[in-house]
Amino acid sequence: MTGEEIARTLGRLPELVNGNAALVRRGKTLSGEFLVQADDVPIHIRVSEGRIEAVETGPFRMRSWRFAIRAEASAWARHWDAMPAPGYHDFIAMTRLGVARIEGDLQPLMAHLRYVKEVLAAPRAAAGRG
Repeated sequence: MTGEEIARTLGRLPELVNGNAALVRRGKTLSGEFLVQADDVPIHIRVSEGRIEAVETGPFRMRSWRFAIRAEASAWARHWDAMPAPGYHDFIAMTRLGVARIEGDLQPLMAHLRYVKEVLAAPRAAAGRG
């Protein structure tokens, strides 16, 4: 997958997340913006009370976000495999492998870690792969 393909996949997050009442409820105390990057393609995700309001693909000028999760497109593709290889099952494990990195304000990320992990795994589940 390319960065643009990752962006198109993440562009489906509003339908995948907002239709999942349990997931929205889990993230109900999260409102803000975060960045996911695949190769050199930035994907800006805006959340309001657990609902995905917007997913926009950059490049952006001076766009703010609270935290960023950056990885190569190939790592995101492996993350969405039906049975991800060890270390690709979530983005925290991907950082341990050295294929992803997390930047910014970690407090909102860690306070809503399960929610963010499930949001970023939603494309795997939607494809019947998880």
